[in-house]
Amino acid sequence: MVEGQIVIEEYKTGNTHHTWDLKKMQLAHKVLKNFSYKKSDVIKGYANRTLYVNLSTGVIKEKPVTDEMKKKFTGGRGFGLKLLWDSIKPTTRWNSEENELLITTGPLCGTTQYAGSGKSLCLSVSPSTNIVCDCNVGGFFGPYLKFAGFDALEIQGKAKEDVVIIIDGEKGTITIETAPLEETNTHLLSEQLTQMYASENTNKSRQKVSVVSSGLAAENSYWGCLNFSFYDIRRKIPRIKQAGRGGLGTILRDKNIKALVVKIEHFDGISNHPADPVSLVQVGTKLHREIRNLDRYQCNMRAVGTGHLVEIMDAYDLLPTENYRFGSFPKASKIYSQKFYELFTKIIPDGCWHGCTLACAKTVDGYTVMTGPYKGEKVTVDGPEYETIGACSNMSLWEPLWVLEFNFYCDTYGIDTISAGTAIAFYMEMYEYGILNKERCDGLELCFGNAEAVLQLLHWIAQGDCSTFVKVAAKGVRRMKDWIYQNGWGEKQIIEDSGMESKGLEFSEYVTKESLAMQGGYGLTLKGPQHDEAWLIFMDMVNNTIPTFQMKAEALHYYPIWRTWFGLNGLCKLPWNDIEPANNAETSEPSKVPEHVQNYVEYQNAMTGWNITKEDLILQSERCYNWQRAMNVWMGRGQRKDDWIPFRAMGPVTEMEYISRKERYDKQLVEKLGKSEKDVEKMTVPDKLRILYEYRRDQYEKLTDAVYYRRGWTPNGIPTPQKMKQLGFTDKKMLKMLEDKIAADERNRLNVWGGFYKKGEHPPTTDHQYWQKWN
Repeated sequence: MVEGQIVIEEYKTGNTHHTWDLKKMQLAHKVLKNFSYKKSDVIKGYANRTLYVNLSTGVIKEKPVTDEMKKKFTGGRGFGLKLLWDSIKPTTRWNSEENELLITTGPLCGTTQYAGSGKSLCLSVSPSTNIVCDCNVGGFFGPYLKFAGFDALEIQGKAKEDVVIIIDGEKGTITIETAPLEETNTHLLSEQLTQMYASENTNKSRQKVSVVSSGLAAENSYWGCLNFSFYDIRRKIPRIKQAGRGGLGTILRDKNIKALVVKIEHFDGISNHPADPVSLVQVGTKLHREIRNLDRYQCNMRAVGTGHLVEIMDAYDLLPTENYRFGSFPKASKIYSQKFYELFTKIIPDGCWHGCTLACAKTVDGYTVMTGPYKGEKVTVDGPEYETIGACSNMSLWEPLWVLEFNFYCDTYGIDTISAGTAIAFYMEMYEYGILNKERCDGLELCFGNAEAVLQLLHWIAQGDCSTFVKVAAKGVRRMKDWIYQNGWGEKQIIEDSGMESKGLEFSEYVTKESLAMQGGYGLTLKGPQHDEAWLIFMDMVNNTIPTFQMKAEALHYYPIWRTWFGLNGLCKLPWNDIEPANNAETSEPSKVPEHVQNYVEYQNAMTGWNITKEDLILQSERCYNWQRAMNVWMGRGQRKDDWIPFRAMGPVTEMEYISRKERYDKQLVEKLGKSEKDVEKMTVPDKLRILYEYRRDQYEKLTDAVYYRRGWTPNGIPTPQKMKQLGFTDKKMLKMLEDKIAADERNRLNVWGGFYKKGEHPPTTDHQYWQKWN
């Protein structure tokens, strides 16, 4: 138990109590389609079938999960990629009727003996990027989906009116029903449907129901998130976790789905029917002991959750403030984790799935809403997570209560806090420069620190405000840049360099200017700049353990692939490296946490009965990572030009940024670019900025070369057919598509190295075979 915390069996939240006529609501439902299936046990982590629902045609059917599908795609995100590949077109966009929304599990999902085993993986073609976006999320829906009988839920088509899809694992039925009277916003809708579909009016029965929903703002923006509920039996309310990135909630509402509901009859610690339950318990118990004994001295996740990162990022100049212009701020201590700990309800354990002793899911109960349609009501706010706090620091919001207000409305309206915060921070910077102004922003004074304006913008988005500014703002940074250009406002370079998006997706909340590897971790990614692929700042910038291009390329090969593995299996990443064995620093590769990697080998073997090694784990991930990149290529993206990042991610854009870290940048001009101290003293700040601009852009190009080379891709970032065959893929359509794309690149002279080639240097490796093929 964490010092200063107590175990509470039952807790009264103090929230505003709502009463609804649930019978009237349910009587207003019209059943559009009913489908019955034969219930069966999960075997060695797999339900061995997926569920397909087409809202346009009314078709509901089961699809088998074959041994070949398990071998090539493992589960979770891998299954989602395979199902998407079989169902969509290269021209499919987010609002195309054939676009699919998938929720998948994984063979380890639903385990209660190993911490972090309750993740769902969600996939679709994103409105922000027009390529496949994957997102992981906690809550009960994924595990319950599997225990109801399915490894994945695949939804295609669009309903003509608002519907709820109910997967009833008690009765073995799937039902599509209209839902005209229920709320749309999550904090109300999840409670209504949890009560409505619970078999009995008891907490135990409500705990067997999970709801996926979004909210009103998701209907009017590209930032829509999916909220996954988990019923808290002590607070007696459904709480929520988010699949936030890429606008998947926007797709849910575009399909006129008000909610997805799953209910189960029963589950326990062996509902996955592992091949070796004894070994599974042994490996899980070892991790539980580490968490119990060491967490308070390491990340303190059980007490403050991911918010512990705020003070660390601030100390290392990595906490985004004022649209990533700076990495620390004098007021930052006002939002350190201790400030939120004082507001949290102290309940242990407090996780988003059973058996997770890391228990990082914190809440503020009885929070009084300050603005908008729920002003004056008392609610539970799930969080804030680090990324939400970082989004607020980026907008220069330094009061904990405003962070909670932003958190609450983003959640219930169905908005991704990361994209919203990063985008609004960009709008604020444009407002500061006069590129946007009060008139152009429909009367909003979008100054840094203006919390009321931030919340008003969210309320307008939820209301469906029809003004041009709100419509464009709700579509994110990329569309706002284009709108500003179209109107001829401001200088294009500063707009492009300071708008923090890549591939159309907003950056998550870390300053990367001094970490080239982390710049690659944001740019050289599959879905866009999200830290879940590679978080390399400390390895690169703080500890300097990967100083060469070759070492950075190796890290940008290994870590994105390793982190992919969690999404194939339905696992949370945090128990891998946010808790470490006591002797981890003494190992040969402490950043990989080798003892925990071995845990996962034993865990997967115990569940599935396979006999895999740690090398096999990497192979499982490398297959799916390359498959997703190839799908991006198929959809017209996934090339070098798509992996570019704005210059603010690489270095200082404005004179103010340079001057604020003058000693650092002047020193770099001397040590890295060979300038004399006297020459640097004579230079103007614009001259210094220009030199750094050219140097850092060139460094990123060289890094891109090195990473593509290491991954076995062409200089234009295309996985080769040879690479795909090496990974075991034989899909003729995929291989032919890649062959044709590479041939076209050769005709257009795109198969040349962008950084090293221009300098007449070889890529950073002793094996020149690949280099020679493309030059």
